[in-house]
Amino acid sequence: MDEEDLIPADYNDGNRAFLQALMARGVVTYREGKSILAAIFAARDGEPIDPNSVSQETFAAYIAAAQEAVSHFDYDLRSAMHQVRKERVWALVNTTSDPLTQLATLHTADEIAFVKRILDSMFEKYNTQRMEVMCVDSIQANKCRNVPRPDLDESVLDREASQAQSQSLKGLKSSEVEAVMAAMVDEGWFEKSGNSFYGLAPRALMELRTWLIESYNDPDAGADEWQRVKFCEACKEIVTMGQRCADRDCNVRLHDICDEGFWRTRRDRKCPRCSTEWSGKHFVGPKAVTETEAYKRGRRRSDRDRGSLMEQVMQEEGEEDGDEGMNGEDVDEE
Repeated sequence: MDEEDLIPADYNDGNRAFLQALMARGVVTYREGKSILAAIFAARDGEPIDPNSVSQETFAAYIAAAQEAVSHFDYDLRSAMHQVRKERVWALVNTTSDPLTQLATLHTADEIAFVKRILDSMFEKYNTQRMEVMCVDSIQANKCRNVPRPDLDESVLDREASQAQSQSLKGLKSSEVEAVMAAMVDEGWFEKSGNSFYGLAPRALMELRTWLIESYNDPDAGADEWQRVKFCEACKEIVTMGQRCADRDCNVRLHDICDEGFWRTRRDRKCPRCSTEWSGKHFVGPKAVTETEAYKRGRRRSDRDRGSLMEQVMQEEGEEDGDEGMNGEDVDEE
C-alpha cells in the first residue's frame, strides 16, 4: 500500500502545515495551537485571523487529523495535563524506538550519554525516600559532564564492558553542558523553574513514561514498597512535582492541580492507603527543597561560594534526620 493511500482524502495543506509546526515544536497547547491555526488560515484566506476565533472544536479536529496521519508511521499524538499550569499539552511520541535514541537526530552520542546521567541524577541521586526532589540545578548538571569510571563492585565482564563503553564516550565542557541543558528546554524535554531547577517537561513524561518505569522501578518490589517513579492517586500520571504522604513508607502522591478535586470527593483529608493525616506540607519536586528552613536560610546568605544550595540542603536535612544519607542509604551507627 502506498503512503498516499494511508492519508485521509480530506487531509489538506492546512493539516500538513499544522503537523509540520507540531513536529518542529515537539509539543503544543491549545493556546499555542490557536496561533498556529490562525496563521495557517490567514495564509489560506489572504486576510488576518484572530487566534481567539479558533475554537476548541477546530483545534481538536486538526489534532485528530494529525494523529490519524502519523499513526501509520509508528507515531502517536498524546496529551497530558501540565503538573503546575493545569494546561493540557499534546506531544508527538515515537511508539517503537528507544526514546533516548530519538535524540540522536539532533545530538551527539556524548550529549545523549550526558542526558542519561542527568536522568540518573533526577531519579536516583536526588530522589530518595526522605527527599523526592527529582530535579537538578545548574551546578549539579555540570557535575554530570564527565563519563563515570566503571563500578568496582561490578563483575569483571560487566566492568570491562562499562570500561569499553566509557572509552568510546567523552565528557562535555562546562560551556557544552550549558548549551545541552538549554537545548533540552527548547526542545521540550526539560523545564527550568523560576528557582533555576531543571525537571522533566510534559513531553518527556509522556514519551519516556515506559522507559522511566523500566529503568528506575524495581519490578520485583511489593505493591507497598517505595519506588522511584510514582503516580498521582487522582489522575494516575507520573508525579515529579506535587505532594506526598507524610508517611515515608507510603507511595501515595498527588499533583497540586489534582489536590482540590481529589479531596472534594472524600470525607476526610487522610491518606487513602495508610490513613495518615494529609497536611499538604510534604512535597515532591523543587518544593521538597525550597520549602525547607535550610533552603530559606541559604537564600538569605550571599550567593558567593555557596555551591549547589539544593545539594547542601539535602545533606543538611539528612544529618538532622539522622537516618538516611543523601542517596537514600542508611547511615551507619558507630
